Amino acid sequence: MTTSGNPRIGIIISSTRPTRIADQPTQWFYDIARQRTDLDFEIIDLRDHPMPFFDEVASNAWAPSQNPEVVRWQQRVAQFDGYVIITAEYNHAPTGVLKNALDNAYVEWVRKPVAYVGYGSVGAARAIEQLRLIAAELQQVSVRTSVHIQGADFFGLMQGQKTMNDMPYLNDGAQNLLNDLAWWTRALKTARDTQS
Repeated sequence: MTTSGNPRIGIIISSTRPTRIADQPTQWFYDIARQRTDLDFEIIDLRDHPMPFFDEVASNAWAPSQNPEVVRWQQRVAQFDGYVIITAEYNHAPTGVLKNALDNAYVEWVRKPVAYVGYGSVGAARAIEQLRLIAAELQQVSVRTSVHIQGADFFGLMQGQKTMNDMPYLNDGAQNLLNDLAWWTRALKTARDTQS
């Protein structure tokens, strides 16, 4: 945990499969992000939060959650001022475990920015479109700029023939995403602090 006073950004890994490739884009993005001096970043691995499928009486917007693992998840994500989701795409959609994680919190997401780094045959573009709709319902603000690891780059990663170092042309997109995220994080944090 950092103590710099900077806004804190959680980088959420959306896949928990033993054979996932999520660790590669996550580490690549984290290495770029942590060079910034205006935001602090921390990786949140959904493997560390084995929640049941949503089975509370209601969203925690309406009733406190009862499951201890769900409460621990809510406490974890509440620590952050914004999020970057490293998202896979399964059957044109986000992963089930990610959707479940989003559903198992609510008040913790409200009026905070979220950005996306996607990987898949089309760079998880379809999953990210769905995540933007979910974010709107959670009262998050989706950052327009995304990074998409797609096509030959994705298949090269999946087959072990490439690493993220073979894709330096994605670095500019990551920087643009981070610049937009920083702006929205500051703006929304200022607004939330003013209202609290």
